Amino acid sequence: MAKPYPRHYYLNDTVYFITAHVYKKHSYLDSENNKQVLLDTLNNVLDESRYKLYCWVILKDHYHFLFKTRIGEKLPGLMKQIHKLVSIQINDLDEKKRRKVFQNYWDCCIRDKKDFYLHFNYIHQNPVKHGYVEDESEYFFSSYNLWLQKKGKNWMSSRLDKYPATDFSFRQDECFESNSTD
Repeated sequence: MAKPYPRHYYLNDTVYFITAHVYKKHSYLDSENNKQVLLDTLNNVLDESRYKLYCWVILKDHYHFLFKTRIGEKLPGLMKQIHKLVSIQINDLDEKKRRKVFQNYWDCCIRDKKDFYLHFNYIHQNPVKHGYVEDESEYFFSSYNLWLQKKGKNWMSSRLDKYPATDFSFRQDECFESNSTD
């Protein structure tokens, strides 16, 4: 029986947008320690794979990141590895054995510069969208402040003005596909 999802395209040297949710939207990423575990694991796995991470945000029940592949067909295994390592570590921190942490992830290929910056801004605006903070710079589990320090306020503002954040909810965008990471 065919899956009710669009076909995945695993492309080499391509920028992808990833969204991943915690199992049943539990707040397993609520603590700073658990967020740091995810961030460190994400950085380590992507570095080992020689994938380039552009930006990211980690919230209490989901995360987003934008990165460039080298070998696209390795994406499902890479996500499985990230989720497995993070699950083991945060379950140890929370003293929960064999708890299912991640439900799934969605991936979408970035089509062009405009699409890149729309997703870039969406990632950085996510803590504001979800009511965590009033300004992106107030949220510390996001790459926003790294980009602000690197490029400056004028550059960040010009990106947002030219490419305003859009809602990339997977229910509204058919380019997202559900993947089990079990």
